[in-house]
This record gives sequence, structure tokens and C-alpha cells, in this order.
Amino acid sequence: MYETLAIFSIFIFIYSLLSGRLERTPINGAIVFAAFGLALGSYGLGILNLDLNSESLSTLAELTLALVLFTDASNANLSVLKKNASIHWRLLLIGLPLTILLGFVIGVLIFDSLTLFEVAILATLLAPTDAALGKAVVTNPAVPDKIREGLNVESGLNDGICVPIIYLFLALAAGNAGDNPHILALELVSKEIGIGVIVGLSLTFVATLFMKYCNTHHWATKTWEQLPIVVLAISCFAIAQILGGSGFIAAFVGGILLSSIKTTDRFLLAAEGTGDTLALITWVVFGAIVVGHSLHAFTWQIIVYSLLSLTVIRMLPAYLSLAGLNLRSDEKLFIGWFGPRGLASVVFAIMVINANLPGSHTIVLTAVCTITLSIILHGLSANSFIKLLASRIKSDTLETQKQFSKRVNE
Repeated sequence: MYETLAIFSIFIFIYSLLSGRLERTPINGAIVFAAFGLALGSYGLGILNLDLNSESLSTLAELTLALVLFTDASNANLSVLKKNASIHWRLLLIGLPLTILLGFVIGVLIFDSLTLFEVAILATLLAPTDAALGKAVVTNPAVPDKIREGLNVESGLNDGICVPIIYLFLALAAGNAGDNPHILALELVSKEIGIGVIVGLSLTFVATLFMKYCNTHHWATKTWEQLPIVVLAISCFAIAQILGGSGFIAAFVGGILLSSIKTTDRFLLAAEGTGDTLALITWVVFGAIVVGHSLHAFTWQIIVYSLLSLTVIRMLPAYLSLAGLNLRSDEKLFIGWFGPRGLASVVFAIMVINANLPGSHTIVLTAVCTITLSIILHGLSANSFIKLLASRIKSDTLETQKQFSKRVNE
């Protein structure tokens, strides 16, 4: 145990000091974490000894995702969100259903060993995008505000929306939906989303009033100021889960409310650092335990579907859903490409394992393959694609200005 603790501590120490330099290269973030875990795990050098069951990994992934969702939402620019609300609403209300539908159709064609409901589970499991893996894009000022905020809101809400859909398909696949699956679907959706929103808003509202009161009277010390946002995010998640709602929606909605109240920024810094640290640990564990165990079992069907999931299945619905908006084609493609799969899919995959379906093995392996490819491909392409988009926008802006000046002079 102490050996593992020492390895984690040294790695976190080194990465925290080099993070700024590494973030300017294609090799950063989750790629480094997962590769480190794979190299030192039991399927690599065998130095990093981890003994986590699926429940422990699920809890770690859930807490990490909840904290990242809360802090990202807390940093949202509400004026930009209101101005460009059509982007994220179209991605959620049009793009997400189309992604699940297209994923289902292609899954039926590729996986003849899965039942229709199992294919639907796979398509839904891989539909939500990941806020943690997408952080390099949504926090980079070189990316236009409307794109950053649109992707941020999409990743913040789509995993919560997919939770009741996953539950419904799991019930149908197991034959536990009863005679009225439509009623079950309505109950699940309204319960998950409704309770999540109510918990996130009410708990954050009360907490921020208390924080402001204590801050005004200077009751909190600088040491303890680092904790309120961390525990508030976890409280939103946990209480919503206890009441039968979506903890992810509660965390994101709570963060949005916090951004509108504008509490002191120093409360957020520790929460962001904690979220990054948990993400590091999660991806190291994922690389050490999950990836190494699964690599030898990837079939051509799994690899093909995973690649299609990251490209056609994601990008085509996103592009179509954004039709008619004031967005350039390269901006739509950029939004479509940066839909990484990560923590939400890990959590959903563990739900599938616990359901003990006949096709669970294939579903989980496909999820692992897709997440692994997403870590590599989205990680390697983030900085270069951001620079390319920024340069194209700058070039077109300069050209427009030249044309305008030319017409004025004439």
C-alpha cells in the first residue's frame, strides 16, 4: 500500500510542476495519466499495485465527474450562454437523440451477437461527452466563447439526460420494464432530471447565502476557505442520488447557479485543483486496471464501432443539429469532433456490468476501447486543432476587414 501511495505522490508532484509546460504540447492530461497507469500497472512493469473493484472505480469516476461538472459550470459565462443558447440546446435536444439513433443503427449492423436492447444500451452509453477530457478545449481562450460555452453546457447536461435512458434500456433488456415501458420512461426522465435540478438549485442557493454571510463577517479562515465548493459539489451529487435523481445534473445546475451569484473566486481554486487531482487518479487507475486487462480482447468489430462512435456517429448528428446557425463549417466540425468519451461512459459501463446481461462483455469492451481511443485522439489533436481553428478565423476576419476597407475606399 505504501509503495502505491509513494508512486502516486511522486507522480502528482512532478506532473503538478510540469503541467503548464505539458499542456502546451499534444502529450498532456489524460494521455499521460492513462499511459502512466498502463506502464506501471500489473499489465506493464507491475510496480503499481492497485486492488479496486468495479464499485470503487465507479465511485471515484462519479465523484470526479461531479466535481468537474460543478467547477466548470461555476466558471461559465452566462452572458455568452444566453446569447448562444441555441448551440447547446440543439446539441442536447437534436444532436443527442440523433447520436443515440445513429449509434443504434450502426451497432445493429456491426454486432450481430447483441440484442436490440443491448445495442441501444451501447449507443446510449457512448453518447454523452466528457467534461473532464474536454477541459483542454472549454478552458482555452483561443477557442471562440460561443463554442467553449456550448461544449461546456452540452457535456454538463448530456450525461444526466442519458442516465434515465440507460436505466430504461437496462430494464427492457432484463425484462423488468413491466407492461408500460412508456410510463416507466416518463417516470425515469422526470424523476432523474427534476430531482437533480431541484437539489442542485436549492442546495446551492442556501449554501451560497451562508457562504456570503460568513464571508462578510470574516468567520472562515484561509485554510478552511478551500473546502466549501468541494463539499458543496459532492453534496449536490450525493443528495440527488439519494433522492433518486441525477447527481450529475444536480452538480452542473448547482455550478451554473453559483456562477450567476458570483461568490468569491478564491473558493473555486481549491475545487478545481481537487477535481484535476481526482481526474489524474481516475485515469491512472483506468490505465493500470481497465485498459491493460482489455487490450487483448478488442475485436475488429469493437475497434470499428469505437472509431465510428468518435467520428461519424458523433460528428454527423452534431453538424446536422447546428444547421442554420451563424456558425462556419469548420466551427461545426470542431464542435462535432470535440465530443470526447470518458467518465460518464465509465460509470455507465459499470452499471452494465452489474446488470449481468448476456452481452455485457461486448458492451463494456467497446466502451473501454472507445474511451481509450478518445483519450489518445482527442488529447493529441486538442492543441493543434485549436490553433488551426483560431488561425482560420483570424485569417477570414482580416480578409473581411480588407474587403470592407476596399469598398469604403471605392
